[in-house]
Amino acid sequence: MAAKNLVIVESPAKAKTLGKYLGRDYQVKASVGHVVDLPKSKLGVDVKKNFAPDFHVIQTKKKIIDELKKAAKGKENIYLASDPDREGEAIAWHIADQITTNHRRVHRVLINEITKKAVQEAIANPQELDRNKFDAQIARRVLDRLVGYKISPLLWNKVRRGLSAGRVQSVTVRLVCERERDIRAFEAQEYWSLTAQLEGRLPPPFKARLVQWRGQKVDNKKFRIESDPAVQEIIESLNGASWEIGEVEKKERRRYPTPPFVTSKLQQEAARKLGFQPKRTMQVAQHLYEGVELGDEGSAGLITYMRTDSTRVSADALADVRQHIERQYGKNYLPDKPNIYRSKKGAQDAHEAIRPTALEYTPERVRRYLRRDAFQLYSLIWDRFVASQMLPAVFDQTVFEIPVREALFRATGQQVKFDGFMKVYIEGRDERAAQANGSDEESEDDSQDMEGVLPDLQKGDALKLLALDPRQHFTQPPPRYTQASLIKELDEKGIGRPSTYAAIISNILDREYVAQDDRRALVATDLGFLVTDLLVESFPDILNVEFTAGMEDELDKIEEGKEPWTKAMKRFYTPFERDLKKAEKEMRDVKRQEVPTDIACEKCGSMMVVKWGRNGEFLACKAYPDCKSTKNFNRDDKGEIKVTVEEAVNENCDQCGRPMLLRWGKYGKFLGCSGYPECKTIRPLQKPVDLGIKCPDCKEGDIKERKSRWGKLFYGCDRYPECKFASWDKPVPGPCPDCRDPILIDKITKRAGHIRRCRHKECGYSVQVVETVPDNAQPAAPSN
Repeated sequence: MAAKNLVIVESPAKAKTLGKYLGRDYQVKASVGHVVDLPKSKLGVDVKKNFAPDFHVIQTKKKIIDELKKAAKGKENIYLASDPDREGEAIAWHIADQITTNHRRVHRVLINEITKKAVQEAIANPQELDRNKFDAQIARRVLDRLVGYKISPLLWNKVRRGLSAGRVQSVTVRLVCERERDIRAFEAQEYWSLTAQLEGRLPPPFKARLVQWRGQKVDNKKFRIESDPAVQEIIESLNGASWEIGEVEKKERRRYPTPPFVTSKLQQEAARKLGFQPKRTMQVAQHLYEGVELGDEGSAGLITYMRTDSTRVSADALADVRQHIERQYGKNYLPDKPNIYRSKKGAQDAHEAIRPTALEYTPERVRRYLRRDAFQLYSLIWDRFVASQMLPAVFDQTVFEIPVREALFRATGQQVKFDGFMKVYIEGRDERAAQANGSDEESEDDSQDMEGVLPDLQKGDALKLLALDPRQHFTQPPPRYTQASLIKELDEKGIGRPSTYAAIISNILDREYVAQDDRRALVATDLGFLVTDLLVESFPDILNVEFTAGMEDELDKIEEGKEPWTKAMKRFYTPFERDLKKAEKEMRDVKRQEVPTDIACEKCGSMMVVKWGRNGEFLACKAYPDCKSTKNFNRDDKGEIKVTVEEAVNENCDQCGRPMLLRWGKYGKFLGCSGYPECKTIRPLQKPVDLGIKCPDCKEGDIKERKSRWGKLFYGCDRYPECKFASWDKPVPGPCPDCRDPILIDKITKRAGHIRRCRHKECGYSVQVVETVPDNAQPAAPSN
């Protein structure tokens, strides 16, 4: 019997899971994302006709549209079950417009979690398409298209082809550039700390830090002990002093659990604890949301919708998790009432927080069905959700105030009285995040040393000074952003939407406005600095953090039906058009710009000029094209030009026989022919090490050890760019015992040690490598 109803979702995985929960009366089809969009070849927005967008069917989706039209014929109801956000709403509207003219049989279905109960309830209680939410998404799309397609051609003309600008993207690059400038401008300042090691009538010995000197608080900002003589003066003043406990403060301190995850917090925590980049986190979360095959149980969605900024949790989920906590950890870990968390301003509370869909699917129960990364992320979401509904941890904290002559020392200790939510989960910590005025790199460790258990001493108890420990420190610059900390900054400043953060960061990396150093921190490139400076000069509003955050509020108003989207566009476009016309005339023409220098050309004697090329600034002879001499250079801290010396090496060019020179390029040092530009032969500085393994992808090339632009080792096929096989981990001859792939991967981590695994994560093969000691190895000599 033919199905009476049609349900349309975005992905095949989601369609498969929904099909499991709906009976024969429902046919489930996938649209595979957006089916219409603005054209790539032109602006696609008619500014003169009230910003009318020219949406058209995406070429690759025409066949899917035909299949959906065919499936929709004769159906009593059409349910559009795309994701429950603005983008999902736009997908639903566009599909409805394409497949039917009768919208009366079209229904919108919002599914926050793909479980049998949630899916059947959503189908039983469909909604109408939300025009306001659709308009908000159209406004965002048109706004981003106007910014991108109006400014990008300017950059093509003034800098180079292929560059792009974006409303959120360009502000994000600006944040990275400003942080990098803060780091470069930072001047470290010396300061000293003084710690007393003390002993009382009862064990254990403990440490106390100098916190006040001659009535001034020692806080390393307003007042610092700035030199060794200064700290020695304090030490000398304490000679022969008697030490005793002054005030003793004992109090109970509570540490409360964190809310269940929202999108931005999930990306940050997955980066801290799992080392996942945001893009990977969202891909894995999408897989967990849409459905995982659980053996005989079939497909099941394991988490709720992962694009959300709401901390709300349904009453049913709260009841389930409270039962789980009482059963698993005992009633003494359960609060009298559920913990309720306030969402940030502007959050879409129609959504829920990210949580497990069913507490019966514990991480251990589903582990064998999940890839390693999916299991790790699911466990993180599970633990955070459970902990969010537990009682706070309780600490007994003791503080000793120890006045000694003109100094005041303080010792702080604490003990866990009740672990509470910490039994399940403790939030990760970012790497050192010192402010521009600095904190020392050891202060965090020191403070942890000072948080031990203090002896049970009373006011007036005598103390014995065991030692005074002065330490030199230097203030530290603000740290570079990581992908996670940049997302945190965007989220806190209200720039963009959490669902777009991963794509934004991928884009600025792909465009080479930002690069990652060998610690995976984000570094602004010369191109990033240049484009940011040009845009800030010409479009101060667009590149303004407050403006970009304010536009998000405008979009929220459109979604709430408080303002027509075209009105908001007009308010934005009038000053933007004025800035655009001005920029076309006044923006610096970097492509044609020549900055004079006092450096003479070695070949013809003419003065050289600074020009901008594909790889950044370089020196070129002013007599070009008669003289084509060029040189690379660096700038010192004062911005002065330092020509990069091209050293001769004991090698000749394979093509023309002339000497090779050591040169600098976009990716560091390389060997280039001295006959350039007539001969353009280049070679890596070091010949790649051949591992003696055939490439498993192309079956023709050999895998060789190489170095990235930051000097980090990786392994790639020597047929690049025809073959793009690459691995950070060292390949070894296989085959994999499970999937028969021709190579395996060696990986060494602090947690797992040395393991050998299959390069295909879906395979999952992994084995511990036991290091063997050679028979002729000699024992280490004893140390004196």
